[in-house]
Amino acid sequence: MLMEMGLDREEIAALATIRSELKEIPAQRRYLIPLLQRVQQALSYLPQAAIQLVAQHLHLSPSEVYGVATFYNQFRFTPPGRHPVRVCMGTACHVKGGDIILEHFERKLEIKEGETTPDREFSIERVACVGCCALAPVALMGDALHGHMMTGKVEGLILRVQIEKEKARREMGDRDER
Repeated sequence: MLMEMGLDREEIAALATIRSELKEIPAQRRYLIPLLQRVQQALSYLPQAAIQLVAQHLHLSPSEVYGVATFYNQFRFTPPGRHPVRVCMGTACHVKGGDIILEHFERKLEIKEGETTPDREFSIERVACVGCCALAPVALMGDALHGHMMTGKVEGLILRVQIEKEKARREMGDRDER
């Protein structure tokens, strides 16, 4: 059933671990936010199955748990991509075209800010100042900072990831043939 909810094997295993850890936590509403934080730390987001698990443990409705989680911007409800793209929207980046860079990533990846590509390779989010104003506009892909971004660089960054993925796939195929 969990696979049907779009969870992969690692996420299902993490949920099983969380389910067993819940036995140690009293079923009191005051533990709601710490439980949601624990789930997000383990899974990097709050899938519907986790919301239901927490709700069941605390004897709350899933909509109550979801309502609390959506109130805080620290929680995310879609899985992050393996290559998260964060585009700075601080003042310097905004003035130098950060919004155009964000829009270009959205167009090239065919997703909107806050979403993840269906293959979970990329996700996009806008972030406040990253502290590199002299390099504006700035984007981060994973932990790598890319300054003086231009629309042409967007395609190059995406292509680089796709080439690396294809290269790794081919190397795995070569190993399997041996």
